This record gives sequence, structure tokens and C-alpha cells, in this order.
Amino acid sequence: MLDRSKWSPSAVLMAMTGIIVVCIGVYFVLFRPPLLPEDVRYMQLTEADLSVVGPSLRDWLGRVFAVLGGFAMATGVLMITLAATAFRSREPIAAFGAILGGAVSIGTMTAVNFAINSDFKWALLGLFALWAASLIAYWLEGAKAIA
Repeated sequence: MLDRSKWSPSAVLMAMTGIIVVCIGVYFVLFRPPLLPEDVRYMQLTEADLSVVGPSLRDWLGRVFAVLGGFAMATGVLMITLAATAFRSREPIAAFGAILGGAVSIGTMTAVNFAINSDFKWALLGLFALWAASLIAYWLEGAKAIA
């Protein structure tokens, strides 16, 4: 019999995923510079290009990353909340929300970072693996409860 009041491994893994996503959001809001070396490399900008558009681009990107960071923090908070409530108590909709929400947030972020050959692609793949592990653990816990 499954004890719905305890934190299952799947809920712990999902909460850990959410905590990391919150930290990514904090990084984007507070610490990420508008242009990383990988950004300049991807856009193939020269120093002359940066001197022309740099100040406006840096200001614009600072605002864009503040918004992106806010959304990342919100996503992480919602993942933690999902882990602590519906995922932990095994509400039927919880797995659907975890799969769809994680796929469009963590999945998209990971895929895009691989597409642009980001310096952070492997760290994001690790985050993707942690999220996937939470879903696998959720499925295994359900199979165990049925048996």
C-alpha cells in the first residue's frame, strides 16, 4: 500500500528539478551578463559590430533575460508545488502536468542549447535527466503499488 503522506523518490526528484529551475531563473535575473562569449560566437559578431549595436543590444537583452528568469523561477516554483501536492499524492493529472510542463520547459531549453552548441548544454542535459528520472520513479512507484 502506498503511503501518500510521505515524500516518494519521484516527488523528491521533481522538487529537486524545480529547485534547480528556480536557481536558473535567479541566475538569469541577477547574474547573467547580456552577452556571453557563446552568444557572440553564435551570432558571429565582431568587436566593430558590438560597438555599433552593443549598448542597445545589451540593454534590450538585460530586459529579455529578466523576463525569462522570472518565468524560469515561476516554472520552478510550480514544479516544487506540483511535487509537494498532486505528484506526491499521485493525483492522476499530476503525471500529465509533469510530463507536458517539463517537456515544453526543460525539454525545449535543453534542445535549443544543443542546437546552438551552448557551453551549458551538458548541464542542461543533466537537468533533463533529473526530470526524466522523477517521471521514471513515478511510474515505478505506481507499478509497485499495483503489484
